[in-house]
Amino acid sequence: MKMIHFIGAGPGDPELITVKGRRLIDEADVIIYAGSLVNPKVLDGHKDSAVIYNSALMDLDEVSRIEIEAAKKGLSVARVHTGDPSIYGAIREQMDLLEKEGIEFDVIPGVSSFVATAAVLKKEYTLPDVSQTVILTRMEGRTPMPPKEKLIDLARHNSSMVIFLSVSFMDELCKTLIEGGYSPDTPVAVVYKATWPEQKIVEGTLSDMPQKVKESKIDKTALTVVGGFLGDKYSLSKLYDKHFTTEYRKGVE
Repeated sequence: MKMIHFIGAGPGDPELITVKGRRLIDEADVIIYAGSLVNPKVLDGHKDSAVIYNSALMDLDEVSRIEIEAAKKGLSVARVHTGDPSIYGAIREQMDLLEKEGIEFDVIPGVSSFVATAAVLKKEYTLPDVSQTVILTRMEGRTPMPPKEKLIDLARHNSSMVIFLSVSFMDELCKTLIEGGYSPDTPVAVVYKATWPEQKIVEGTLSDMPQKVKESKIDKTALTVVGGFLGDKYSLSKLYDKHFTTEYRKGVE
């Protein structure tokens, strides 16, 4: 019986996948990929004999049945998710079913869209005297939020915030963040399809971003990032301060 490999395909650029993930896809007998989000070019090196399924057209039972049947036949399976599968990847429910069947699996991490977004913006989420905390969250939609994770409560921290799956709620999102404690002039960036050829970046503030997003016609497949890290004011790090002593280097007086 072969192992099932849950693979993070990265944010879109087909080169932003791990060497291991790339190899396992190329070797797989069966590939199930999230066709609504994964760049199909990630699959370009697959075997001619590989059977490929688009999970966007399937439900959990269908996906799990194919995984289990393939593994029991001794076929290698690559279950390919967008970004990193540990973030909004819906892999836990698949892994629990595999465990019940006694089928082994592993998880190959990927480059999440939230780090790809920072890369294309050329920004750092954690800046001294600005923010040392990054919150990854989403607006409440058809999937409800736990009681203590409402966006208005998280906003009270004024930390760097990354908001998934919520660009279509931009009016409510910005209003909620302001009500929660961010100032209206807090910088915001919306990045559509980070690292894809059709990537689009919209920058503004909490007060004007709803209108800018409306004008951009972005309504899905985008991340919203919020916080002072998008600005230009911050303190230099202690790590490279010549006056600061570390385990490897003595600071000068």
